[in-house]
Amino acid sequence: MGETRMEPSEDVDLWVFGYGSLMWRPGFPFVERHAARVRGFHRSLCVYSHVHRGTPERPGLVLGLDRGGSCRGVAFRVEAGRAPETIAYLRAREQATAVYLERRLAARLADGRLVTALTYVVDRAHLQYAGRLDHEETLHIVRGGVGQSGANPDYVISTAVHLVELGVHDPHLARLAAALAEEASRTPHPVSPAAASRTG
Repeated sequence: MGETRMEPSEDVDLWVFGYGSLMWRPGFPFVERHAARVRGFHRSLCVYSHVHRGTPERPGLVLGLDRGGSCRGVAFRVEAGRAPETIAYLRAREQATAVYLERRLAARLADGRLVTALTYVVDRAHLQYAGRLDHEETLHIVRGGVGQSGANPDYVISTAVHLVELGVHDPHLARLAAALAEEASRTPHPVSPAAASRTG
């Protein structure tokens, strides 16, 4: 399946659909932000992360849009003049290993408007496509993932928290986040020598 790339334009405002970390950390200026839904794809921890939340030697798992169902997330409107720089930023952020395909999908905003939004769907032909993993396998991979953007458990927990704030029920992510949070609460935090000297 070939990739359909969106050519930057300074004549038309750009809509961007976020379903993972883009929801709370877009990283680009925007003038509108709305809850939104796309159909034909669903949110899934189906991408082995070799950069942001893992390494090639010990991959983590990050979200992709995979075929089937629907997905609720956040749509951002970017002013037309900022569209080229925004698309360039998103390509640099999302396409570190070219595991996603750039797509323009119809997104229904919470206020009823239908817009065409730029988003990234997983390339099922890519070596980093993990497909559907069971709960225990997913938990094992996420537990050990650490990359340039931080620990994999933090990513999953943050995503679950923000989905709840959006009123989105994702039982799979909620179960994973609960297990990871429970494990974190049982793990003793290392005490620095300075802190130890103050408590001794």
